[in-house]
Amino acid sequence: MNNTQKISVVEKVGYSLGDLAANLVFQTLVTYLAYFYTDIYGLKPEDASIITLVVGLIAGFGFNPIVGALADRTRTKWGKFRPWILFTAIPLGVTALLAFSTPDFSYKGKMIYAAATYTLLLLLYSANNLPYSALSGVITGDMGERNSISSYRFVAVMFAQFFVQVFMLPIILSVGNGDKAVGIESVMTWLAIIGSVMLLITFFTTKERVIPKPEQESSLKADLKDLFQNKPWVITLCVTTLIFITLAMKGGSYVYYFNNYVDETALANFISPITGFFSSIGMNFFGEDPKSAGFGLFNAGGIIMMIIGIVFSKKLADRFGKRDVFMVSLFIATVFVFLFLFFPSKSVGLMFTSQILHGFFYGIGTPLLWAMIADVADYSEWKNNRRATAIIFSAMMVGLKVGLSIGSSLVAFIIGQYGYISSEGAENIIQPETVATGAKMLVSIFPAITFFTACGLLFFYKIDKKTEIQIEQDLAERRKK
Repeated sequence: MNNTQKISVVEKVGYSLGDLAANLVFQTLVTYLAYFYTDIYGLKPEDASIITLVVGLIAGFGFNPIVGALADRTRTKWGKFRPWILFTAIPLGVTALLAFSTPDFSYKGKMIYAAATYTLLLLLYSANNLPYSALSGVITGDMGERNSISSYRFVAVMFAQFFVQVFMLPIILSVGNGDKAVGIESVMTWLAIIGSVMLLITFFTTKERVIPKPEQESSLKADLKDLFQNKPWVITLCVTTLIFITLAMKGGSYVYYFNNYVDETALANFISPITGFFSSIGMNFFGEDPKSAGFGLFNAGGIIMMIIGIVFSKKLADRFGKRDVFMVSLFIATVFVFLFLFFPSKSVGLMFTSQILHGFFYGIGTPLLWAMIADVADYSEWKNNRRATAIIFSAMMVGLKVGLSIGSSLVAFIIGQYGYISSEGAENIIQPETVATGAKMLVSIFPAITFFTACGLLFFYKIDKKTEIQIEQDLAERRKK
């Protein structure tokens, strides 16, 4: 294999734009999918739960392994993975728009349309984001540079997350003049255009350098055998699934939490200095609704601290190893999620403080999971003398899709079990008091369980700092030969 170690800032930024684009889609799914289906599109919570779960499981276990195997066997003048980014850039944007559109069908027609567009969206997301993720494993073989690339990448992710979770709901309400269906279609149109352009920039600014020799290639059967004998891969698959269950569960629940649990008067008093400042300088980002404004500012605080946490990620990982830093930071971040169980509805200051501290510690570990997957690909090559980068990265995508589907499904299912009433086309619906309890549970105890379980599994992940160094040195020596 030939391998250039150092990567330019231009290439790192160009690569990171691909994840910014993908997360305009992904963060929208995490934050608004359940809410869109129940409160904008008008599906019953139980039906929304079934669609997200069934389609997501099919996509996770069906689409990702196929895309991974095909990408590993792709041969073009542009490399293995970059062509996938090129040819899915525009279709992914168009499908994201269709998935968040609200055609005037019968209820049965709406269910069919939702299932079809969500299936197509997850298929194209797999075909785009799995090769994109695998690309980080072949841009360079230098593990330090991978940590750097991951840091760039996840700063871009935070920008996407910041926009979606902070500004998107107020913009939807503003653009649609209160009509959320019109607003979300307008916003998704622009996100589709911007995201497609960013993915094209990623294609044109990156290069594949870690290239397997023909004699190292193997059959799909051999790749799968290596895969399931690769214990770090199995651990990473389980951890990824648990993490994305958590992200989808708590991310999709905050809108219900603010609408149904947080005391509106206490929230308005708490955020009034911030919203008042922006209004005084003619920058009324958050509108007049204290719940949507509070929701946006709450997410903003967490995301800003996540970006700050990412700054510390590379230095800590270089010193202590990815696994240990990820495990400790995830554990501390989870403690601050669990604390939401004890906050009264009027304790808005405690809610915001806990969110900020959670964001900082979660940010430290955010880039490391993806960098660990690239290390797992190296581990497989180190053990088996064969490299199958994309199928290794399918662990991340299977975990992402399955976790997203289970988490989003749980949001719709659990809030439905607490008596939530879908509000599409209706005004001033009074939800049962039990809904407030369900919303609080969805942002506290339920996501804490899956995060803590992921922390426990990381004890069994064997690629620590010492092993990282040994793998990198051994592979570098082989590639020189």
